Amino acid sequence: MSKTFSVGGIHPDDSKFSRDYPIENFPIPKRVFISTNQHLGMPAVPVVKKGDTVKVGQLIAEPGGYVSAPIHASVSGTVSDVAPYPDFLGKKVLTVVIDTTGDQWEEGIERSPEIRHEIIATPEEIFKKISGSGIVGLGGASFPTHVKLTPLVGMKPEYLILNGAECEPYLTADYRLMIEHGQEVLIGGELMRRALGADVSGIIGIEENKPRAIELMRELTSKSLQWKVVPLRKRYPQGGEKQLIDAALGRRVASFALPISTGAIVQNVGTAYAVYEAVQKNKPLISKVLTVSSSDLSIQKNYRFRVGTPIADILSHAGAMDKDGNLSQQFAKVVNGGPMMGKPVSNLEAPVMKSTSGLLLFTEKETKRKEPGECIRCAKCFEACPMRLQPYLLYQLALAGRTQELEEHRVFDCIECGCCLYTCPAHLPLLDQIRLARNASLKNKRKK
Repeated sequence: MSKTFSVGGIHPDDSKFSRDYPIENFPIPKRVFISTNQHLGMPAVPVVKKGDTVKVGQLIAEPGGYVSAPIHASVSGTVSDVAPYPDFLGKKVLTVVIDTTGDQWEEGIERSPEIRHEIIATPEEIFKKISGSGIVGLGGASFPTHVKLTPLVGMKPEYLILNGAECEPYLTADYRLMIEHGQEVLIGGELMRRALGADVSGIIGIEENKPRAIELMRELTSKSLQWKVVPLRKRYPQGGEKQLIDAALGRRVASFALPISTGAIVQNVGTAYAVYEAVQKNKPLISKVLTVSSSDLSIQKNYRFRVGTPIADILSHAGAMDKDGNLSQQFAKVVNGGPMMGKPVSNLEAPVMKSTSGLLLFTEKETKRKEPGECIRCAKCFEACPMRLQPYLLYQLALAGRTQELEEHRVFDCIECGCCLYTCPAHLPLLDQIRLARNASLKNKRKK
């Protein structure tokens, strides 16, 4: 029987229109814009300057602190600028711009498609390689992977859970990775498991709307005593870290506690694939798979892209731009990520990042919000909240600017999943207001 988390959740249509479209290698872009802020924590510090020549896989920015990650060139060519450029939200971020020349790689990076099954690296070598390859969580949060694999003192991991839920509608990049590169995903998971300790058990959680992936990963783990596949009920946000631990292990992460407090560490299947490439092929994180999708069935793609590729280049190649280089008139909005937790793109010239999981296109009809009404205290948002918060109350406190009470009612436990917004019959902008108040409160805390 499929498992699921114990509190809240919703059941949106999964709209996985691109699930049967194989991964395509996106053409090498003429120019890339590689942001130094591609992970949670301190931005990386550039080690190249304008005029430098670089190869694919070459270090171009080193970590800015412990909670940070190095960044590598995704193309070969000449550094044409190191300066602030606007990201997809319009915020200026220090960026390394490279004009592409050919496709010359750093020595030692193995590019053959042959799968390297044998693991010869020690746990220490695995950890060092992950840290030096710039790998971050590819499920959305972009937390540096080497930090996550370093449990706090007194907290011993018992389980490593690979997250193959991909519960956001439309997105199919993780699904295609499991279908086309399941063996590499499992090897990457095994590398992380060994880095954590021989007594750690491995779990792969996959939602039941991906039966082919469940079947394939079960076949691959059938002879392993360390790994098992756990089918999960289709329910959003099943792929949330805390919800996945609850579903797979029946253990709930306490308020203000870290997931490791339950004995579990969660890593995305895309992260596992990146670890495989780093340790077994000596390849840093310079490329990733994303989904381009919309309700228009003619625009469905799963691309493996080079980090720093302009969003406009990808949309144009997918057929979503007109001959003048503008977004096709049928679309009114582009979302970076999934429809529930993704953010609207305000700058199509901005680049895709290590963590970019999808570019979704929506028409005006699909994005038009209804006018908000009055809250009728129906408690649907409370029932849907997977963190057992009271969104209607947090919304009112946020409007009133009552910061202390917001914190008392656990506003920092909000995972911004959007379940409250989805279920509200009054169409109140619950998440928008809660997010604004939460971010403002975080800024005030940092100032203190």
